[in-house]
Amino acid sequence: MSTQSNTPRATTYWERIPQIVSFANRASFTETYGFAGNSGKVNLEGQLLRAPDRNSNTLYVFMHPTSTLQLLPMPMALADRGLHVLCAASRYAKNDSALIMENVAVDLGHWMRHAREGLGYQHVILVGWSGGGSLSLFYQAQAEKPDITQTPAGDPIDLAAEQLLPADGVIFVAAHLSRAETLTEWIDPSVIDELDPERRDLSLDIYSPECPAQPPYTAEFITTFRAAQVARNRKITAWCQDKLAQLRAAQTGEMERAFVVHRTMCDVRWLDPQVDPNGRKPGWCYMGDPRAVNVGPVGLARYSTLRSWLSQWSYDLSNAKGPANAAKIRRTSVLQIENTADDAVPATHNPAIYAALATQDKRLLRIEGATHYYVGQPELLKECIDAVVGWSREKRLLQG
Repeated sequence: MSTQSNTPRATTYWERIPQIVSFANRASFTETYGFAGNSGKVNLEGQLLRAPDRNSNTLYVFMHPTSTLQLLPMPMALADRGLHVLCAASRYAKNDSALIMENVAVDLGHWMRHAREGLGYQHVILVGWSGGGSLSLFYQAQAEKPDITQTPAGDPIDLAAEQLLPADGVIFVAAHLSRAETLTEWIDPSVIDELDPERRDLSLDIYSPECPAQPPYTAEFITTFRAAQVARNRKITAWCQDKLAQLRAAQTGEMERAFVVHRTMCDVRWLDPQVDPNGRKPGWCYMGDPRAVNVGPVGLARYSTLRSWLSQWSYDLSNAKGPANAAKIRRTSVLQIENTADDAVPATHNPAIYAALATQDKRLLRIEGATHYYVGQPELLKECIDAVVGWSREKRLLQG
């Protein structure tokens, strides 16, 4: 299907070419919905965005653990410039309730092999946007030196045996530390009873007008608030571990348990612009009014399973934490782009990733005033695309 994006200054007509990657499913039980989970195969879907009259030996691969990215401004803007872009989905597309990060790394590995061996691209650049940033670091760290042999739940998964093909370069754009670390900074610490979210500690309930602490918050309150967030994450982690142990001991055939995590979008940053300041809009988050999102159905980690929590949301156990994986990347060129008015990624996250990156071939670029999605900011989106193209040419990963 021929198309042209709505991005201002679009210059190239390009096609959306459906891509499908299938491989044997080694899971011991069904964790994905429908045919994809019970056909004996993992079936992945994606879109190749490319102009029919522009050949290239370079492919930009976008992947997010759960989102599909083919309608986002940045991939389409790259296609507008005549570049070839693959928007790849994991087996958990648009549903992260049972997501296992180790399986997502396997999925990305099959896409990377498809890019090189199936589509024939010589250079493959991994673009980690938003939640795809920590995924790109996780994947590249395991591609350089795989060491994971099991999930945090103890299920076997040998990433060395997967023979993950490394990217030639990694671009980290508008991305946070990781799903586990970001959730911990957003989870509502006022919840006392996980089964009854109405029972809350008023001293930590910052969305309540009766909370004793009001913005601007003191350093002492922020320290107490953050510690309570970590404690709640650890409490849920311990419950998941105990419940899994009970299920295994019972030997009834029940292998997993689903549950709801209430009130997961609560951060002092959103109410107090002086906390980790950047150019974000006060009283707002990237999904809207944080008071509403905190209790709504689309809040981060709202629906989960025992294994999924341990793999993607556990502050202590997740293998996909950004700084830990950045410290393992030693041989790859990395371009890091920070949007200084990002209303999703905290201002502290990009400096932490940059400091942790072990590779000496790294660059941090800040786009002043840019928000998470570049909505209504075509000139800032162009600045981002110009930086990506310029860096790719400088590293001899893109010709022309």
